[in-house]
Amino acid sequence: MKSKKDKRQNIRYRIRKTINGTAETPRLAVFRSNKQIYAQLIDDVAGNTIVAASSRDKSLEGKKVTKTEQAKLVGSLIGEKAKQAGVSAVKFDRGGFIFHGRVKALADAARETGLKF
Repeated sequence: MKSKKDKRQNIRYRIRKTINGTAETPRLAVFRSNKQIYAQLIDDVAGNTIVAASSRDKSLEGKKVTKTEQAKLVGSLIGEKAKQAGVSAVKFDRGGFIFHGRVKALADAARETGLKF
């Protein structure tokens, strides 16, 4: 039997076959752990991370909020950093996680800041 982690990896590989980030439209990759959430804009052609944000950033670390609210803050932070880097459109990579809860909150907050995906 496959573990939950193995199933997520298979879904992740299936997603990555179709989603590929470029300099114009980088990939917005999301990773959700039990306590934190991370997001980064990746140019897969050059192999570079353009912008990264997480719930462990200095600006967000001291705040006492729920994990969903934390994801919203990270989503708005990645959107602001993307604007500063000159990125307006991205391809969303949910990383094998279900588009629900914290992942959806991050995506909605990034859309509200002006990112298109």
